Amino acid sequence: MNLDMAQQGLLGLLTSLGRKFTLRARSRPGPAGPANVHVQDRGPFASLPGTDDLPDFSRAEPRSRNLRGPSEGNGQVQMNMAAVRQAEKDAQMKAIVYTRYGPPDVLHLEEIERPVPKDDEVLVRVHAASVNAYDWHMMRAKPFLVRLMGVGFLRPKNRILGADMAGRVEEVGREVKQFGPGDEVFGTVSGGFAEYVCAPETALASKPANLSFEEAAAVPMAAITALQALRDRGQIQRGQKVLINGASGGVGTFAVQIAKSFGAEVTAVCSTKNLDKARTIGADKVIDYTREDFTKSGQRYDLILAANGYHSILAYRRSLSPGGTYVNAAGSMAQLFQVMLLGPLLSMTGSRKMRGFVAKRNQKDLAFMKELLEAGRVVPVIERRYSLGQAAEAVRYVEEGHARGKIVITLDDNPQT
Repeated sequence: MNLDMAQQGLLGLLTSLGRKFTLRARSRPGPAGPANVHVQDRGPFASLPGTDDLPDFSRAEPRSRNLRGPSEGNGQVQMNMAAVRQAEKDAQMKAIVYTRYGPPDVLHLEEIERPVPKDDEVLVRVHAASVNAYDWHMMRAKPFLVRLMGVGFLRPKNRILGADMAGRVEEVGREVKQFGPGDEVFGTVSGGFAEYVCAPETALASKPANLSFEEAAAVPMAAITALQALRDRGQIQRGQKVLINGASGGVGTFAVQIAKSFGAEVTAVCSTKNLDKARTIGADKVIDYTREDFTKSGQRYDLILAANGYHSILAYRRSLSPGGTYVNAAGSMAQLFQVMLLGPLLSMTGSRKMRGFVAKRNQKDLAFMKELLEAGRVVPVIERRYSLGQAAEAVRYVEEGHARGKIVITLDDNPQT
């Protein structure tokens, strides 16, 4: 009697539990709606009487049919991680970075974040850049006064050197009208020693069609300096006798050719090894400064451009014709201070003009140079080419002051035109 009561109680408990599980399984929502548990037999409860409505949980189907298996899920995760890594790689670039002022040893090749253009800017993939004296002056913060000009008093604000570059437009800001992705451009920028650089569209011009990226990168700062010094400050005129001191350097090689394009008679002053090159680019006369001091020859000139080399301002003045003009575009600190302090006074005491000069970035002048370059009237002179990783050596060579023409940095893995 007690055994019968115990058996009936156990059967009642199992029946109650089975009904509860069934209700829960039928009411629990799955990914595509309420779950539907099918009972095909009574499984382990089949031998017990009174358990006809108990579900067979050993045969219940998975709650969700949309779950991926282990191999499929891992593959998707790996694909997602690969996409993330590629996105991170695309957001990086190589650049020549310096965080303190000093010699070329402060320049290092690093991976940094790629810049994003502002609304009025263009993102350019740099194919080539060129080195100017400006770069080593910024690198060393010399003269000391440059620290007061917003470049950073104790350390550089802009950590990437490079003012000249040529490349292809990668992306444009929403307000840019002149350029689009794929356009080939050249110009003066801030941070050109890098795989990518952002610049205002007004700092760029379409690359001359007949020039390679390396040749185009050699142009902007040096050519614009020569153009503005001769045309704007020197007021060059056809038929004038023009002397270019430092005719074999970056500015000088452009100055000789630009002066010839204006119809002047050009005398180039350079060292013995550069005389033939000066003749090749159009100089009518050449003077070897290692053998002759033009300031003592008695010859007079209508316009003298000091692109390099040292003579006192009074020596230059002696070499000017009445009404002539001297323009200082480069040289030593002594020359700079002489023209700043004595130039205005000397200009007031006679007809000869003694002028200093600072070039200004100008899109119209870039376009003007583009026309001269495409017409073949001006040809960039390139002495050496370096890779981006060799930028410190390129700057060191320019700082030594004996470069003939321009020094160019070709970026690795970028195709040439």
